This record gives sequence, C-alpha cells and structure tokens, in this order.
Amino acid sequence: MTTLHVVLPGTVDEPATPSGGNRYDRRACEELAALGWQVVEHPVGGGWPRPDAARVAQLAAILAGVPDGGLTLLDGLVACAAPEVVVPAAARLRLAVLVHLPLVDEAGDTELDARERATLRAAAAVIATSDGAARRLATLHDLDGVRVATPGVDPAPLSTGTEAGSGLLCVAAVTPRKAQDLLVEALATIGGLDWTCAFVGALDRDPAYAARVVAAAGDLDGRVTFTGPLAGAALDARYAAADLLVLPSHAETYGMVVTEALARGMPVLATDVGGVPEALGWASGRARPGLLIPPGDPGALAGALRRWLTEPDLRVSLRTAARDRRSTLDGWDATARSLAAVLGALSEEAC
Repeated sequence: MTTLHVVLPGTVDEPATPSGGNRYDRRACEELAALGWQVVEHPVGGGWPRPDAARVAQLAAILAGVPDGGLTLLDGLVACAAPEVVVPAAARLRLAVLVHLPLVDEAGDTELDARERATLRAAAAVIATSDGAARRLATLHDLDGVRVATPGVDPAPLSTGTEAGSGLLCVAAVTPRKAQDLLVEALATIGGLDWTCAFVGALDRDPAYAARVVAAAGDLDGRVTFTGPLAGAALDARYAAADLLVLPSHAETYGMVVTEALARGMPVLATDVGGVPEALGWASGRARPGLLIPPGDPGALAGALRRWLTEPDLRVSLRTAARDRRSTLDGWDATARSLAAVLGALSEEAC
C-alpha cells in the first residue's frame, strides 16, 4: 500500500467555508483511499494565500515530519505562497502541487505570482483541474508537462424547476472574481420579465464588495435573495427549485457548480473563461447544454437572460441538452484515477 501525505487547508471540512477547492480535496482523499492508497492528511491553519509566520512555520513542521522520499500532494492554496518552505522540501520529497486557481487570479497580487512560480518550478509534478487551467499555468509560469485531473460530480435527482424558467440561481462566494455585481446590473435591465434570483455563497470573503452587491440588489423589488453559504440538503433544495444556473465569473479553472447543475439536468449560463467550456461540455449532436458569453459584459449577460426567459423553444432545447449531458458526467472515481496516475509515476521514480 502506497502512503500519500496530503497537505490541505484547515478549513476543508468547515460548513461555513464551502468552496470548490475544499470539496475537491475532500473527495480526492476519499476516493484515493478507496483505490487502496494510505492517505495521511495534514491540515494547515487559515490565512492563505497570505499566511502569517505561524502558518508558514506550521507548514514547515508538517513537511519536515514527512520521511525522506515521501510522496506528498500539496493543495496549491497552501503551497504556492510559501516557496521558502516548499522549495527546500522538494529537494528531499516527491512533491506534487494541485493548483485549483493561480494566485494571481485569486488575489490579483504580482508578488504572489512570483512566489507561486518558484514553488511550482520546484515541484516534481503540477496538477491542474482542467486543460484550460493547465495551459494557463504553463504559460504563466513557463512550465512543461502540467497534468490534469478534472473534478468529478456526484449523481443528483433532476431539478423540478418551472415551465417559465423564472428561477435563476448563482452558487458562488460573493467576490469580485465571481462578478455578482455584473449579474445584478444585468438583472436590473430585465425588470419587466418574470424572474427571481437566489445568490448562494459566502458574504464574508470580501465584505466591502459583498455589501455593494447586496445594496445594488436592494433596488430589485425583493426578487433577489442572498442565502449565505449552503451545503447538503439546503443546497440540494436550492438546485431542485431552480431553472438556470448563472455563473458570470471573470476567471474559473473549471467551475464545479457547472457540472453540479448539469448533474440535475439544469442548463447553465456562464462566461467563456478558463475551464468553464470544458465543464459545460457537449450533449449528443454537439449541442451545448447552456449558453456561453464573454466575461465582463453585463449587456451580453442581460441579453442571454432575456433569451432564456422569453424563448420557450430555447429553454426546451437547452434542458434537453442538459439532461443528455447529465448521463456523460464523470464521477469522483475518475478524478482519483487521474491523480493516482500522476502520483503513482512519482512513487515509481522514488524507488
């Protein structure tokens, strides 16, 4: 049995801080264990990607405790901002770094970009969550051979929705990268149509931005709700009652909520960024199970929403394609097999 040390954020299992990266890490650990790997988890406290000295020291102690040659998978959120710890450790360990999102996209900080570059160039393997993300990392940091392990999705019941398609849903932490401000701006231009929109996601990641979004939505006659983060049955209920997932992000390496919606047969309106087109995929006959628009364009977003709400034939075709695509989605076992292929190769090199 191969032992794998996994270094991941300490918030990975906290219900109050759900994220795609946390869900990925948790399911990857579970599925690798199911494949027969001995997974040893090492959670590191918060503050990433700008950790304080105590968190960096904690990471250093964890890596120092891994035996020489130990196979280690580090979450990029933890590893990429701390090259002063990771680079020396890479000289004696078999390190793979899983990058959910480049730090420059997450934080917009060029210093973090340079630190991430140093970390990734020292790693024995770099893993991205989509082909698009792998290309971006390769270009951003001049890397060769970035590997890919796309997120899986769990089976889910079909959403019931409404005939008119009026239930809109946005599942994402309210942050500038997710661009909820543009969605609120677009909704304000289609006030004469029948719709409601639920925003599901944390409001404390960027409180000032979230406050502006909530204030702007206050002018929309109570048709917008902000639920905060949801998980489990509460999140399932929101998906079940919705008709269309809307994801207006400026950047996404994959967009796990896209496949979570498709798993319920729900079409998606999203921006054409990063790995989102890969997540959306195609139904049979090369039909898209949703609509893709340019990022940063509230006019295009409003136009796509108007089409969805006013063209019954479009709703039927997108729903049909989404239900078709639903049957082709990969589960988390496929993610684990992709990770195992990369990590297994590193393990063999160590022998």
